[in-house]
Amino acid sequence: MIRPDFLQKGDTIAIVCPSGPIKEGSLDFAIETLNSWGLQVKIGKNVFNRYGVFAGTDEERAADFQEAIDDKEVKAILCARGGYGAIRIINRIDFSSLIFNPKWIIGFSDITVFHSRMSSLDIQSIHGVMAKGFGNVTSKSLQSLHDVLFGVIHNIQIATSKFNHLGKCKGQLVGGNLSMLYSMRGVDFEYDYNDKILFIEDLNEYFYHIDRIMQNLKHSGILQNIAGLVVGTMSGMRNGTDEYSGSIEEIILDAVDDCTYPVVFNFPSGHEDLNQTLIIGAEYSLTCSNDIVDFSCMTNKRKRKEILS
Repeated sequence: MIRPDFLQKGDTIAIVCPSGPIKEGSLDFAIETLNSWGLQVKIGKNVFNRYGVFAGTDEERAADFQEAIDDKEVKAILCARGGYGAIRIINRIDFSSLIFNPKWIIGFSDITVFHSRMSSLDIQSIHGVMAKGFGNVTSKSLQSLHDVLFGVIHNIQIATSKFNHLGKCKGQLVGGNLSMLYSMRGVDFEYDYNDKILFIEDLNEYFYHIDRIMQNLKHSGILQNIAGLVVGTMSGMRNGTDEYSGSIEEIILDAVDDCTYPVVFNFPSGHEDLNQTLIIGAEYSLTCSNDIVDFSCMTNKRKRKEILS
């Protein structure tokens, strides 16, 4: 896949809001942080607009995103927040210039729509902290985003879980928010899951809804054809009127019960204060043993001294 250039000090990053609305002042800490990284910041004209549950009308949100794509000074596009609305504007945006002038698109949750669209164009993108959330995550999360943007890629190692399936695999990383993946079943820019490492995370969903999604992925053949499964944070899972009998781990394991690839739980990426940055579309190796999980991005890396000089 095409990898956008890693950033350099002095580069420009644009902040747009393609989904839910934000309040005035909610970007101040992100702008200050990005400036401290040596980046110039451009803010979309309609970022603080509001139209119901959206950050402005479909036309306004799409216009900001298109302007950031077309602006030759902009090297990366940081989404302000998730929420809902990206799917409504995805076909209003012309992404064709990114094939010749690729830029990083950064975000998660509802921004999974853009990750899938970039994947269909064979362009990598970044699953990571969004601008509104800069003040709500750990310093390790922000450092993770900084390092990936500037090309310093670290292996991510975590403790193993008793629910994990042990094993090793390699493959291109796809995925994001599980509910958004479900909502994009059958669209023309749906991920190609074959032989890929699938990453999933979610927030405030019913247990039975997660089960419904996982059963869809099972019966449609997606789960049988991936190379490995990485489960990020599944935050705020809850019961409906009737209590669900299984845990989130049991729901997921039930859907992959006949699969032999590695399955990893509790990966620190998603809707929690520790949100490790991932490169969607990059090649990763996944090793899950009894002692540790190692998740390593295999893209070309820069040395830290290159960006500090």
